[in-house]
Amino acid sequence: MTDATTLTRPTAGPAPLIDPYQRAISYLRVSVTDRCDFRCVYCMAENMTFLPKADVLSLEELARLCNVFVDLGVRKLRLTGGEPLVRRNIMWLVRELGKRLDGGGLDELTVTTNGSQLAKLADQLVDAGVRRVNVSIDTLDPEKFQAITRWGKLDKVIEGLDAAERAGLAIKINAVALKGVNDGELGDMLQWCGDRGYDMTVIEVMPMGDIGGEDRVEQYLPLSMVRSRLAERFTLTDIPYKTGGPARYVRVEETGGRLGFITPLTHNFCESCNRVRLTCTGTLYMCLGQDDAADLRAPLRASDDDAVLEAAVREAIGRKPKGHDFVIDRRHRQPAVARHMSVTGG
Repeated sequence: MTDATTLTRPTAGPAPLIDPYQRAISYLRVSVTDRCDFRCVYCMAENMTFLPKADVLSLEELARLCNVFVDLGVRKLRLTGGEPLVRRNIMWLVRELGKRLDGGGLDELTVTTNGSQLAKLADQLVDAGVRRVNVSIDTLDPEKFQAITRWGKLDKVIEGLDAAERAGLAIKINAVALKGVNDGELGDMLQWCGDRGYDMTVIEVMPMGDIGGEDRVEQYLPLSMVRSRLAERFTLTDIPYKTGGPARYVRVEETGGRLGFITPLTHNFCESCNRVRLTCTGTLYMCLGQDDAADLRAPLRASDDDAVLEAAVREAIGRKPKGHDFVIDRRHRQPAVARHMSVTGG
C-alpha cells in the first residue's frame, strides 16, 4: 500500500456530532478485524466462524471513515479487534491515522491489544504517533492464562510488555473480573502493575454473544465486591482522572498507580457516554449494549463524496440511545446482545 491516496484535510470543519441527549461524540472505537489469535472464554467461542473477507472494509476504507469522524469532531481514536495487530498491513492504517495528530484534529490515537504482537510492533506504533496502549491480561498464572485465553502464552505477552516499555509506550492493564477464576489474585495483579508502573482497570463481564459452554452467570463478579476486597489490602482514593472512556478511577496510595473500574452492570456509565463503535464491516453501533446500528459501508462504497458519509453518520448519531440494556439474565442465561465483543470492538 502507498500513501498516494492521502488527502490534505482542513482542521476546521462542520458542526460537531451531538446526540439527542446533548452529549458530544468525541471518541470512536474502531474494530479493524473480528479475528484474534486468542479465544478468551468470556469473549469468543473456541470454534468461531469469522466474517468473510469480502464483508470486511479495506484499510483504505477504514482510513476514509475515520477521517470523516475526525472532521466531525472526534478527538480520540482507539483501534481494537478482535486483535487489531494481527490484521495484515495494520501499521499502514496506524501511520495514516497518525497523520491527524499534532494539529490535524486528533488528540490521541491508541490501541487495545492482547499483547501478542507488541514485541514486533511496539517501536512502529510509537513512530506512528501512538503513545498509550491497553493490554488485556486477566491472570499472571501461566497455566490459568492459557486456560482463559485458550490459545495464549503469558511469556509472549510479557515479552511484548517489555518491548512496549522500551519503546516508551504508557501501558494500562485491562483485567476482566471472573468469579472463581482470577478473583483471588486481582490484588497481586494490582501490586504487580504498581511495581512496573502500569495503571490497571478491572472490568465486569459483559453479556455479549454466545461463548459456547461458558456461563456468564457463573463468571459474573460485581466490581463493588472486588473493590471491597482490594480495599482490605490497599488504600483506594477516588480521583477525577479521565481517559475519555467509561472507567472511574482511584489512586492506589501504596503504589502511586491508578486503578479503574468499568461497571456496565452494577453502575452503568451511560450518562456521560461520548463514544460510538465502528466495526470492520462498516457498521456503526451507537451503543455497545444495544443492537441498533447504522450501515456506513453502503454510502462509503456508493460515493466518493464525503458529504454523503457525513450525512449518514449524523443520522446515526441522532439515534444514539440514552443507555444500554446490559443485564445478567439469570433465568434464561442468554446474552443481552447477540453479537460477540470481538465483532463490536470492545
